Amino acid sequence: MGWASYQEDIESRLFGAGHMKTTVACWPQPGPRPAAVHKQQKGQVARGKTEPMSKLQEFTVASARPLPVVVLADVSGSMAAEGKIEALNTALGEMIAAFAQEDSAQAEIHVAVITFGAEARMHQGLVAAGQVQWQPLRATGRTPMGAAFDLARDLIEDRDRVPGRAYSPAIVLVSDGQPTDAWQEPLQRLLGSERAGKAQRFALGIGADADRDMLAAFLADPEARVLEAHESRQIRNFFRWVTMSVSQRSRSATPNRSVMISPEDLDDFDDF
Repeated sequence: MGWASYQEDIESRLFGAGHMKTTVACWPQPGPRPAAVHKQQKGQVARGKTEPMSKLQEFTVASARPLPVVVLADVSGSMAAEGKIEALNTALGEMIAAFAQEDSAQAEIHVAVITFGAEARMHQGLVAAGQVQWQPLRATGRTPMGAAFDLARDLIEDRDRVPGRAYSPAIVLVSDGQPTDAWQEPLQRLLGSERAGKAQRFALGIGADADRDMLAAFLADPEARVLEAHESRQIRNFFRWVTMSVSQRSRSATPNRSVMISPEDLDDFDDF
């Protein structure tokens, strides 16, 4: 399915006739329990006072399990050149908006963004995509990627922020340069950790100075592909690919299993 078809699918499912999101049925307190409410309203129906209750109102529906997506974004000073940081902001905003429109009964996509530039920091804490209040990234400083790896591992392994019922996470790494701190040991801690080590991983190298060998080490899979972007539209294409892959996974019968859409399936694909 191409990107245009994917967006049409989102819109049809979001706005199509008869669409209803899965929610948790809530009953006012104090007041009658659900069974009593149902019995009471059945009597009202007989008297022509109200409509029958829907199945959604009758039963409490279990909430969807979180599917975390953690983005590690290079915001070093070099990202300010050639419109790279602007393209990254646009691409991230589009990805988060698309995730917010996903409607799966079993998986809810959550997003966190860790930046590394002047320092490695949590730019956007992990929340459901629909709750993100996106603040644009700014480019400054160096490339402390090792510290970003440690922040990602700490987040994913934290049972308070990522509960045990969550699906296996996805980690997205974007960089236009080489790490300026010690990154090998933090990467090994990330890959060797209980849950982060099992994460679905995506990597994008922006421009000629990106360290492809390091990005390949992050993927830790000889069959995985480090994608490259030499123009701003390729940054957006990369995040469209990530969006499609994670969204397909959230809708699958087994969200714990990685689903990797081919980049060539994008309608407006430009070779990376």
